[in-house]
Amino acid sequence: MAQMDPLLVHVKENDGSDLHLVAGQPPRFRSKGAIRVIEGQGVLSNDRLSAMMQEIASPRGWEEYATTGDLDFAFSLEGVARYRANYFVQQSGVACVFRIIPEEIISLENLNLPQSICDLADLKEGLVLVTGPTGSGKSTTLAAIIDKINKTYSRHVVTIEDPVEFVHQNRNSLFSHREVGLHTQGFGPALRSAIRQDADVILVGEMREQETISLAITAAEMGMLVFGTLHTNNAAKTIDRIIDAFPAEEQNMVRLSLSESLAAIVSQLLLPRADQKGRIAANEILLKTPGLPNLIRDANTPMLASLIQSGKSQGMQAMDDVLFDYVKQGKVSAQDAYMKATDKARFEPLLK
Repeated sequence: MAQMDPLLVHVKENDGSDLHLVAGQPPRFRSKGAIRVIEGQGVLSNDRLSAMMQEIASPRGWEEYATTGDLDFAFSLEGVARYRANYFVQQSGVACVFRIIPEEIISLENLNLPQSICDLADLKEGLVLVTGPTGSGKSTTLAAIIDKINKTYSRHVVTIEDPVEFVHQNRNSLFSHREVGLHTQGFGPALRSAIRQDADVILVGEMREQETISLAITAAEMGMLVFGTLHTNNAAKTIDRIIDAFPAEEQNMVRLSLSESLAAIVSQLLLPRADQKGRIAANEILLKTPGLPNLIRDANTPMLASLIQSGKSQGMQAMDDVLFDYVKQGKVSAQDAYMKATDKARFEPLLK
């Protein structure tokens, strides 16, 4: 049994999501959004924590960490859970964070997501972006959509992640799970290969670099269904972020490609529930309509809010509207909704 194991078990048994270990500090874990100290544990010295981290890393991974100061990998603790690990170096020495990856993929029905998000699994082609801050449940939502594809359709699904999080069993669909660093040199090369691998569906774990974004758009234009994630908070910022990743002289061309390939943007936030334990997802949903390509081509992202409002009957919704409804229904506190809202003035009367 590794020295790290009891701490990882504690997180799982106490309804936690992340384990935080920093040299010179006692172990901490995140539960329901708050970080707290694990009781009965002393301060971890740099040498002890370093030994604990090395014990569960592969020799190759530890060498990479020693060279670069960063390492990402996933591993399973049998009978407990699967974890995504991130090793890094900070002011007081070594440090790491372990996030629990749910072994069981939660279905779309059990996540209680809007029907228009569930329907994204029925698309045959296009680019679908699921966005939101770290820890907002993007991976869980995407896993549920991919799970529906797996149960419903016979397709070749290629996932490209760093590291692989959810492992899907082959049901109706065939899966190729590829981990960056282990199975491929990067998101770009893996995406380029996926285009040649007769893929019907491609999941891209992160769309940060220009090359990855460009190849994802190209794959969608070629008739594949591509899912990707970005750390943006709404549809307008997502489109702007994609365009801004390219040099000025290429941006008009990218707008044209994106206008033709973009199928949907789902932005997600997780908020503490006011009516019961746990958290609730709030989603902004932008879907492709005849008017969307023109707004993207004309760089008229401020008009997206009006497009979403006029598309409510098709399943579109604005984040502020969802937050407002949650407060009215008593599901979320007015203060939490106000902090996440874009139009703060609209929520001020609710604070009284």
